[in-house]
Amino acid sequence: MNRDYELQTHRVEDSHWWYRGRRRVLENVIQDLGMPPGARVLDAGCGSGRNMVELRRHGEVTGVEVAQTSAALARARGAGEVFEGSLMEMPFAQDSFDLAVCLDVIEHLPDDVGALRELRRVLAPGGALLVTVPAYQWLWSGHDEINHHCRRYNRRMLLQAAQAAGWRPAVVTNFNSLLLPVAIVLRALDRFNRRATESSLDLWVPPAPLNWLLQQPLNLEAAVIGHGGQIPAGLSLLAVLR
Repeated sequence: MNRDYELQTHRVEDSHWWYRGRRRVLENVIQDLGMPPGARVLDAGCGSGRNMVELRRHGEVTGVEVAQTSAALARARGAGEVFEGSLMEMPFAQDSFDLAVCLDVIEHLPDDVGALRELRRVLAPGGALLVTVPAYQWLWSGHDEINHHCRRYNRRMLLQAAQAAGWRPAVVTNFNSLLLPVAIVLRALDRFNRRATESSLDLWVPPAPLNWLLQQPLNLEAAVIGHGGQIPAGLSLLAVLR
């Protein structure tokens, strides 16, 4: 990820409607997984460690992060031990974790199948991997370029990569669907003025009432997904793999 953009992301992830809404979706999915008390939880590609703060409700959390600045920020949160290193070769023994999350990470990696295979190695039998990725290659924009994405996914692509790495899908759903039309318009504008949309719109935190309002569609989707429902279309894909 572009370093300046990375730092901007860290500054807004506590309050921005997108990050808050995604955390609600993830929490509802994890609650439905039936993790054992004191589960061993891995945040693979933990960034600044903000999600580790939520994940520690479910057990003992460990993070791994390739970016030095982000790893330092994650350690400072005190939510769990953080290792600096690549997702492709993690410093953990086989069967080390009961739950792993890999949130908007594998789209950055040339070898997504290799990363998913490495995640399978460190997960214990009966464990679960929760993955999120950006959806729809046709929505490719400056947002993807500044984030150094290699691809966006559809369901078929994500399932093919997961199955090639030895995973069995338990849940696959889109989310962030109600704002998909807005994203289509913004991505169209991006083609004409990338400087205006890469950071100022993606990372702009609206005034509190609007920020709250934008989060509500994600809260609604979190409730649907948490009750076993699926969202047929949306800006992101989520999969639970076993």
